Amino acid sequence: MTPNYTLSGRYRIIRSLGEGGMANVYLAHDLILDRDVAVKLLRLDLRDDPKTIKRFQREALATTELVHPHIVSLYDVGEENGMQYLVMEYVKGMDLKNYIKAHFPLPLQQVIDIMEQILSAVATAHAHNIIHRDLKPQNILIDEQGNAKITDFGIAVALSEHTMTQTNTILGSVHYLSPEQARGSMATKQSDIYSLGIILYEMLTGSVPFKGETAVSIALKHFQNEIPSVREFDAAIPQALENVVLRATAKDPRDRYATVADMASDLLTTLSESRVGEKRFEPADLGNDETKIMPSADIAAAIAANRRADAAKKDRQPTPKTPHQQSKPTDEVKNEAPLPKRSWSKRHPIRRRIILYGSIAILLIVAIVVGLELSRPQMTTVPKLTGMTQAQATKVLAKRQLSVGTIKHAKSNEVAKNEIIKSTPGSKQSVQQRSRISLTISNGEKKVNFGNYVNENYADVKSTLSSVGFKVKQRFSTSDVAAGQIVSQDVVAGSSVLPTNTTVTFTVSAGSRYVALRDLTGESQSDIVNYATANRINVTFKQGYSDDQKAGYSYDQDPEGGASVRAGSTVTVNMSKGSQPANADLAESFKVKVKIPYQSLNTATATANDVKIYLEDDSHVIGSLYREITITDNTRVSLPFQLTGSQTGKYRIVRNGVTIAEKNKITNKDASN
Repeated sequence: MTPNYTLSGRYRIIRSLGEGGMANVYLAHDLILDRDVAVKLLRLDLRDDPKTIKRFQREALATTELVHPHIVSLYDVGEENGMQYLVMEYVKGMDLKNYIKAHFPLPLQQVIDIMEQILSAVATAHAHNIIHRDLKPQNILIDEQGNAKITDFGIAVALSEHTMTQTNTILGSVHYLSPEQARGSMATKQSDIYSLGIILYEMLTGSVPFKGETAVSIALKHFQNEIPSVREFDAAIPQALENVVLRATAKDPRDRYATVADMASDLLTTLSESRVGEKRFEPADLGNDETKIMPSADIAAAIAANRRADAAKKDRQPTPKTPHQQSKPTDEVKNEAPLPKRSWSKRHPIRRRIILYGSIAILLIVAIVVGLELSRPQMTTVPKLTGMTQAQATKVLAKRQLSVGTIKHAKSNEVAKNEIIKSTPGSKQSVQQRSRISLTISNGEKKVNFGNYVNENYADVKSTLSSVGFKVKQRFSTSDVAAGQIVSQDVVAGSSVLPTNTTVTFTVSAGSRYVALRDLTGESQSDIVNYATANRINVTFKQGYSDDQKAGYSYDQDPEGGASVRAGSTVTVNMSKGSQPANADLAESFKVKVKIPYQSLNTATATANDVKIYLEDDSHVIGSLYREITITDNTRVSLPFQLTGSQTGKYRIVRNGVTIAEKNKITNKDASN
């Protein structure tokens, strides 16, 4: 299948994702729903093979029945020019086999989290009476968020089909094959559990437990050799976690977990302190109830031994008395003790039966009450999980006999990335113990469309925007509109921005009043800013040397103190850098060229970008605006710097309220040629 070929007029092939024994998989784009999909296409050399076609169709049927967040979804089934294909969910990431190689060793909590997802998916398949029969890391995909998804139900089989594995034929990968499958017996749910145990072993150790030169030699090891100890590989692995591997991979299916849910429940608490010091799992001794064929010589010896035992028993018996010995004289009969009287129970049979039946009835009632009490589901309360990570939530839930269920992801401006937004059921709700709690986890912030706040009250707008993460600033302007009302904004209305990465500056009406300017010399920068804000005056800071004022305090201003200025006007304040150094004559001037990229706002007409430039050198302070421009295309600007001695400069460029460029420690080495 070549790139750009469009399957059924809908699925445009992009590239190959992999080739298998039955089908090839391609990345394609759904032209109707505008999304990437995975297309599994039956190989051309197999399209006339009835068995392969049946197996391919079985995968489609099995996957259609299974809807689960950790099972790859099936979108479509079709045929074109004799080519049968499946359209499935595209999982961007890698399979678990490669994930283990790339990230080994995996943290134990991550191993448990991934395994929990796999187990919940297999539990769903088993609930539909579908056995996968080919569970292995190559058939488990890990997406970019670390979520597991099971794929390839090509050899899955429904229990109702009673399909037996053919003699001398082993379906599935031999490294993960259960002993009963290796012997040629029918695969069961316990067979999938065995494969899951091998997968868990590989996640903990980085390799499979049994290796060999041939598939037959590996299969023999599965039902002859014991699983190697994971704790011998890494002593830091808890015994409780190794026990999950040992129980899942027990040779006798009866020794394994009864259900996948039981395995998940056991796995969930393996890192709990309550299981520290747990003994190593040993399979139960089920006895040997097989029928044995004994040799004829052994049978004859057993019969002879029985006859000798009977003869010895007869020799030990007392000699029976003669009739004369059994009869007694008349006087002896007379001296015999009288016959005992009949017991009360024999003299009152009806009362005895009433008491007996009454006792039985009472015992039955007690048994029923106790049974109902024991069968009553144990309830617990869902804890508050908001703001926790998935690992933290897993531990908290385990303490209340609960576990993590379905995982969903969503954007959130209120909850940090990888933290829980909400749980279902929610906190404080009463649920049965061993219930699964679904979680919605934050993928981080989502962009929002910035509104138009002109003519609104600045204080109200600032409160609203600050609460969702925006940095809000104001500058004043003389205006005839009411004081405190927004006149303009530097972030274009309708533009898509990230709140925590956006600084918006509003031009706010200062009214038309006049202010008697205070003498600001000798004050700190923060005090001057507070005064300017309270009186709705804009202030610009410059730096210079002063022998009369210590560094960090103002030594001059324009206009001077006492002048009457209109609200909204700008006052320039010179801040002292201290006394003029001896090498002041070594001040050097140079320029740094910076490219400012234009941002298209996806509007019908071109919209200019508002750009603010901030500098810091001998004459400028980074907190004061150096220059404001508007651009309609990519633009280059030259930024002038004047630095004395070892002083360094800074610049920051803000486009439409968002900082797009910032550099500290500017020296003459950064000068443009």
